[in-house]
Amino acid sequence: MPHLSDAYPRFMRKLFLLLPVFLICLEAWSQSVPEGYQRAQVLLNSRSYWDALNSFKEFTSVEKYGNLANYASFHSGEAALGANQPAQAIEFLQPLVSRNWKGNQDAEYLLATAYFQNNQALEALRAIARIEDSALQEKAQDLSFEYLTKSSPNFLISNLKEFESQPAYKAALGTVLKSKSVLSSEEKALYYEMQGIGANSSSGQIKDDVLDIVVILPFTDSGNGQISPSSFTYELFQGIRFAVNNMNREGVNVNLSTFDSQRDMNHLRSILQEPVVAKADVILGPIYPDESDLVSAFAENAEIPFVHPLSNLGERFVGKQYSYLFRPSAQNLVEGIIKNLKGKTWGNRVAIGYSGSSRDEKMAALLNERLPQEGFQIVGNTRLDPRNAANFLSDLGVRPGKDSVNLDVDQVIILTDDPSIAQPTLALVESVTTTLPILVMDSWLGFNFANYEMLEFPNFYFISNNSPALDSEAMNSFKSEFYGRNLAFPTLNAVLGRELVYWVSQNLKPTFGFDLRRSLNQQVYEPGKLTWGFNFQNSNSNQYVPVFSIETGELKPLLNQ
Repeated sequence: MPHLSDAYPRFMRKLFLLLPVFLICLEAWSQSVPEGYQRAQVLLNSRSYWDALNSFKEFTSVEKYGNLANYASFHSGEAALGANQPAQAIEFLQPLVSRNWKGNQDAEYLLATAYFQNNQALEALRAIARIEDSALQEKAQDLSFEYLTKSSPNFLISNLKEFESQPAYKAALGTVLKSKSVLSSEEKALYYEMQGIGANSSSGQIKDDVLDIVVILPFTDSGNGQISPSSFTYELFQGIRFAVNNMNREGVNVNLSTFDSQRDMNHLRSILQEPVVAKADVILGPIYPDESDLVSAFAENAEIPFVHPLSNLGERFVGKQYSYLFRPSAQNLVEGIIKNLKGKTWGNRVAIGYSGSSRDEKMAALLNERLPQEGFQIVGNTRLDPRNAANFLSDLGVRPGKDSVNLDVDQVIILTDDPSIAQPTLALVESVTTTLPILVMDSWLGFNFANYEMLEFPNFYFISNNSPALDSEAMNSFKSEFYGRNLAFPTLNAVLGRELVYWVSQNLKPTFGFDLRRSLNQQVYEPGKLTWGFNFQNSNSNQYVPVFSIETGELKPLLNQ
């Protein structure tokens, strides 16, 4: 922090406002005040700081002068600051703040000033946090803002967690970030967090009976500017739009505002400044990590729920109040797998195969840690690709001509959505006779090369990731209506978009004051409309993760959850 010697007269004018307080306190026993002490006061008032400092030092012994020593130390601190000696001021003031005397709070304020002038901003901020007097706290915030606006963004960002409750700290951070022409990704996220403060606070925002949904998705690539009807984001939006149109036809007041992020952070910045975003009841999307981190930061301080529609990676949202994954997190998926394995009697030997995606690597690492804690033995942990997928099972003993009773494993978990890994795996299992339980992601249900009913034993089990209830009446109705409007059946992403709006509409209601967190905490399990259901109680992601078997062509949960 830069040295501010030219600021001393301004600070001293502020500090001298404290002198009358101490003079009044001293008046009652002025007859016993030593002449040298009174002369030191005159020197301080005349700004003869060095002489005043040397004169006050004589009276700073508590053993010799009692309470007078507290005032002498305080004025010594004032004189030291005036003489551009903040380190000396700290030496005089530090003992005062822990003593039980009338000037304790004033000493804390003066100590914060000395710390700032001595380039010890952290100590200054901690001293300010200890000030309980409201008038002094207000002055301390002004003092803090004046110094912190001259600090580096790196200092302010790295210490935000400790001091975010101090108004001047956040105000200074916003001012510093706004003044920079080039921001890092972390600085950008914090900048938009500052921009979001108060945008939708419950005290200032008047709620109506209209559910205002804002969708931000990367519909177009900034390179070609074209929308592909086959893109997963467009499919997701088809489901969202279908749900909103249905609700409006049924008399529910829903307003949908849609924005294209264009995979351009500067463009996304302009979207977040739109008035309709500030008035939103919920923000759905965007998808990619840099965009979702930025919108999450904005949403936290704007107090607008933000929901990531597709991701399973929720670590970045831990501890957040307004940021959610619609799907289970990697941790939720792992806990669901373990719960189902413990509910069966297949044995304790487990092999894990996983793809190179971030989710699958995260889940494999968590399973590797958690399964031994639950009494399981990990006999294999292999990263899979299309070349080694079949070998993964054959190395465990799943081979033609070999009795499956003598396998080296009791159950296998395969973590991937990649059809090029699923296909050779299924081909191998179809060619052998085995009852080995194989747990896979529910995405395997959608592969057009898979026919699980043709297997001799129904040994594939499917890990729910917001699994569609494929044979439900609501699903059949949705498929029929969707086809009637789009001349195509809905994809899985369209189903998720439809279900996402349903989940939002069921939990953002006037009954709970449009408070999503409060609504979600009211129930352990919530049935879905097109999926098997949700559990967001005290969670930012879906904790309901059943594992399904296929019985007579229908999905059946292994356990009653």
